[in-house]
Amino acid sequence: MRPAAALAALLILGACSPAKPADSGDKFAGLDTEILTWRQEILKGDKLCQSQAEGQKCEGFEVVCKAERAIASDEAAKGATAKVVAALNWNGFDMKFKQPQRGNATALFTRSKGTWTRAEHAPVNLSTCADL
Repeated sequence: MRPAAALAALLILGACSPAKPADSGDKFAGLDTEILTWRQEILKGDKLCQSQAEGQKCEGFEVVCKAERAIASDEAAKGATAKVVAALNWNGFDMKFKQPQRGNATALFTRSKGTWTRAEHAPVNLSTCADL
C-alpha cells in the first residue's frame, strides 16, 4: 500500500463516526488527527522506516484497535476528559537483516482541556486493546 493509500485508509477508519467540531461535546474529537500525527512520527523515526528504496519503505499502516480507558479521580481533577489506548501495525524493512518486517506500536492518548497528549503504552491484545 502506498503512503497516500495508507493515509486514506486511516481517514476511512476515522470516518466510522461523523466528523464533529472540536467543541461539539464529543470527548473523542481530534483523536483521529492525533493518530495521523503519531503515524508521521513513526515514519520519521522508526528503525523499520529508514530505507527509502523501492520495496523497502514503511507502508500498510493500520489502526488495529482503539479502546477507551477509565479516568482516575486524580486525572479528572487535573482536567482529563478522555483516555484511549490505540495500537498501530505497519510493514517496514529491517536494514540489518535485509528483510521486510512487521512493526507495531501502542500509545495512550489523554485529552485534557481540549488537547490530546500521547504517551507510550505497554503492548496490548490487538483484538480488544486490553492490557496484557
